[in-house]
Amino acid sequence: MPDLTTLALFSAATLAILLVPGPAVVFIVTRSVAQGRAAGLVSVLGVHAGSAVHVVAAALGISAVLAASATAFTIVKYAGVAYLLWLGLRRLLARPADEDAAEPPMRSKRRTFWEGAVVNVLNPKTAIFFLAFLPHFTDPAAGPIAPQMLVLGLVWMVLGIASDGAYALLSSALATRVRRTARARRRIDVGSGLVYLGLAAWLTAEKA
Repeated sequence: MPDLTTLALFSAATLAILLVPGPAVVFIVTRSVAQGRAAGLVSVLGVHAGSAVHVVAAALGISAVLAASATAFTIVKYAGVAYLLWLGLRRLLARPADEDAAEPPMRSKRRTFWEGAVVNVLNPKTAIFFLAFLPHFTDPAAGPIAPQMLVLGLVWMVLGIASDGAYALLSSALATRVRRTARARRRIDVGSGLVYLGLAAWLTAEKA
């Protein structure tokens, strides 16, 4: 098990990374603005369920296979691109809401959760990040490496949920007034769709 000093250093490094908005934060903020606080928070949980998959994969050495295989990396990468393109086009082609509706219709929380999880799981850069980052805070003298990586990954997820949850709450609060009319919500849908397409383009341009 990592000692308290290692956990403190790891937590500080994690917070420094988490506070800089990345693709996951952009996804969460976009969902929060478009669909409200509940959808944003459920997306946070989904994204970090995806983080759990990457942590376990790194601990078991599966991420090493992804990092070493250009073919595997490319397959996962373009699966992620296709999924983001689908999300973006779905938002752009969504039917305009009823002008009399006070709030946008709430989507299934289960569906929202799994969309966040899939977006994160299908980002090969995240898998390689955990593979590269977690081992720096492990110590062979402290015991088996895999359990240490799992503990560090759990710390990452707790801090990530807190950090990303703050982004979700803030962005949804700021967008509450904007969502009051159907026309404004339609503009948010279009903006959200363009953000998802932009994330797909970003992932396409990234190299291993």
